[in-house]
Amino acid sequence: MSPKKPEESGGAAVAEDIQVKEPPKFAVLLHNDDFTTMEFVIEVLLRFFRRTTEESVKIMLEVHEKGSGVAGIYPSEIAETKVSQVTEYAQASGYPLRLTFEPL
Repeated sequence: MSPKKPEESGGAAVAEDIQVKEPPKFAVLLHNDDFTTMEFVIEVLLRFFRRTTEESVKIMLEVHEKGSGVAGIYPSEIAETKVSQVTEYAQASGYPLRLTFEPL
């Protein structure tokens, strides 16, 4: 008598039965204010969000014209960390730049 294969015996899960669920995503938003310079917003986007110069300028203009803009989309823990890091950096640099994150 030959031993049963895992899928026949109910022992091990078959790879196609395993479903990995993506963590929920959150948008990190930059908010416009009357004091933070456009250059500083571009610097933040380049440094903390790894945006290109072209992307950074586009996002900065959106923040300036519409009141807010999406800096990036991340799982909740990363989004929260980005908000915290940039807020600390902005305060240390003398700017009141406000960031928030919200679920998509």
